[in-house]
Amino acid sequence: MRSPRMRRLGLTTVLGLFLAFFGLAPSASAADPAPAGLTFATDAATTTPGGTVQLSMTLTNNKTYDVLFVYQTIEPTWLTTQRPDLKYSFTGCTLATAAGSTPCAGTGPSNLGTNYGATIPPGQSRTVTLTLQVAADSGCNGNIGFYSYYYAEFSDTTNTSGGPVFTPETRVLCA
Repeated sequence: MRSPRMRRLGLTTVLGLFLAFFGLAPSASAADPAPAGLTFATDAATTTPGGTVQLSMTLTNNKTYDVLFVYQTIEPTWLTTQRPDLKYSFTGCTLATAAGSTPCAGTGPSNLGTNYGATIPPGQSRTVTLTLQVAADSGCNGNIGFYSYYYAEFSDTTNTSGGPVFTPETRVLCA
């Protein structure tokens, strides 16, 4: 004789499998955002040789502890590296703060070790803006894009890393 408890367990199992099979069960990933999120934006989708584009990177602290340290890389995408006639460099870097903008360090010809400044409190963001300068003798009709990995340490001694996060591509148009 089967016990009523075993019948209920079997019914619950069958119902759970049915919901999971048809995608109706709640997913665990939707419940909790990443501890830190990185997003990119540009002020223009196109430029011409000799032009500049502002590339903004925003790091958001989604945890209940402060972000104490951030390290980030930024590298050209594979398609960008396949066009040796596209010439560009990062010529400036600013960190937006409550008191205004301050210069940041770490700019190079094609990569960046970003300094997001002081502690990032829970729920707040910091935005770093890079100036992407396209050389006057650069080729045109190609796209310049980058990808990024980041690492952040929190005041509760945990850390997180993420990426790749891709920037919007900038199209270099012929004048």
